[in-house]
Amino acid sequence: MSKIIRDIMTKKIVTINQEKTGLDAAKLMDDHGISSLIVENNQKHVGIITERDVVSKICCRDLQPSKVKIVDIMSNIRVYANPNTPIEVAVQRMVNHKIRRLPVIEGGKIVGIVTVTDLAKELRKTILQEGLLSELSELNALNC
Repeated sequence: MSKIIRDIMTKKIVTINQEKTGLDAAKLMDDHGISSLIVENNQKHVGIITERDVVSKICCRDLQPSKVKIVDIMSNIRVYANPNTPIEVAVQRMVNHKIRRLPVIEGGKIVGIVTVTDLAKELRKTILQEGLLSELSELNALNC
């Protein structure tokens, strides 16, 4: 049976108001040890901001992070998955759209996010499981 996004997504979503600044976003990401935040306006999810946004849209332009509003540098959420999306489909969406984070939306609300780190952890687990199964098969063949 194919695994679905719900099985691997990060459920704890950290949000920031769109009127906050790039400095606020950088501090919040640093405090939580994460690389993206979901952007809110009036308690609605309106976008995403990533470390890359802070670097490319603030630092590379030599702007003052405490003066740049999130709303001016965030990206709108255009690509997403629902919790029952097969992992393979989510991976293909991420590859096709060249994104590293895929919000998970259910009932119009963000309920999680799948990151390349989540996918790497799942791949590692799968490789370890397949390796163990292979070793067990070899041992069973030797014992017969």
